[in-house]
Amino acid sequence: MLHPVFALNLALCFFVIGVMGVVFNRKSILLVLLCLELILLAVNLQLLSLSSLLHDVEGQVFAFFVLTVAAAESATGLAILVVYYRLMGTIGGEYMNLLRD
Repeated sequence: MLHPVFALNLALCFFVIGVMGVVFNRKSILLVLLCLELILLAVNLQLLSLSSLLHDVEGQVFAFFVLTVAAAESATGLAILVVYYRLMGTIGGEYMNLLRD
């Protein structure tokens, strides 16, 4: 098992990488979805390590809910991506605002 402080630092690194990926990779929708998943997994790791550090079960329960939200987010994002591909013929994010109409 990882030491909780090391896991917190690892979660912070994952979170920063995910945020930087969302900010700098606006053109690729697939990379944005992957970076959002990385952010959610970083939060999940943080909840689990704090739960282990504090000897409390609530962090594990919240981590279960984060996994549920991550699954719903990826299913919804991939469904939007399929519709976008059918309309545009590409998965580039340049014309993503056309889906609003």
